[in-house]
Amino acid sequence: MDQASELRNIVRSQSQRRVARVITVTSGKGGVGKSNVAINLAVEFKKLGQRVIIFDADFGLANIEVMFGAVPKHNLADVIYHGSSIADVITTGPMDIGFVSGGCGIAQLSQLNMQQVGVLVNSIAQLDSMADIIIIDTGAGISGTVLEFLVASGEVLLVTTPEPTSITDSYSLLKSLGRHERFAPAETKIKMIANRVEDTQEGQQLYQKLNAVVKSYLKMDLGFLGVIPQDSQLSRSVMLQSPVCIQNPNSRSARAFASLAAVLLNLEQSQRSIRRGMSGFLTSFAMGTKRH
Repeated sequence: MDQASELRNIVRSQSQRRVARVITVTSGKGGVGKSNVAINLAVEFKKLGQRVIIFDADFGLANIEVMFGAVPKHNLADVIYHGSSIADVITTGPMDIGFVSGGCGIAQLSQLNMQQVGVLVNSIAQLDSMADIIIIDTGAGISGTVLEFLVASGEVLLVTTPEPTSITDSYSLLKSLGRHERFAPAETKIKMIANRVEDTQEGQQLYQKLNAVVKSYLKMDLGFLGVIPQDSQLSRSVMLQSPVCIQNPNSRSARAFASLAAVLLNLEQSQRSIRRGMSGFLTSFAMGTKRH
């Protein structure tokens, strides 16, 4: 039996479990507010009665833990090598939002044997019963690891700002994703979030600018989720290591996050998209990384 067949058998063993909604947040470059989007959407989902866990896959940069002001004692490497349960590596942040530090656990996935991959997939599959929504915070850019995460995702949020470099890097990311051998456009919904814009009009113009070249040259379907306005309160909350949706829920940015979270929940209810859950997500990711 080849490795791909073994991985499929692993995920089939989880097929009867309840699956969570997995939303992957990414960006073409660093410094555009991607982790802020992940954290504040998590807060707003929590306010709407959803159980939420953030999966920090931005290896080498501890953005989630810094912004939450909570330092994890364990990460996925402890699950693989030290026999920890997935519950052991969940750190609790504000409002009882859990987050999991990927550490080197995912970064070294291609080096693991099938038994170790099986342990990891079966452990992470347990997150499906612990959360309604799992938010994946990827690294920025077009590294092989980031692309594997996006290929494995059914729902991707692309954070872009009006800076020319952000627009061109977002396009480069989509171009690389479109060329990936395992990318399935029909199974992946990609929506852009316009961050640090003055108003809705500027956000829509930013989307139209990016979408025009994406449609023309990449033949991809890029949706528009909404905007997050430029807001000094958001910058202040980062300095205080507290999500703006908790620190200042009436600020412009917090109200925007609340609107985006409500839209995402309404989309889920109206479209009833197929959920892969974390076991399906990670199995797809593992199949890709172990080919290289």
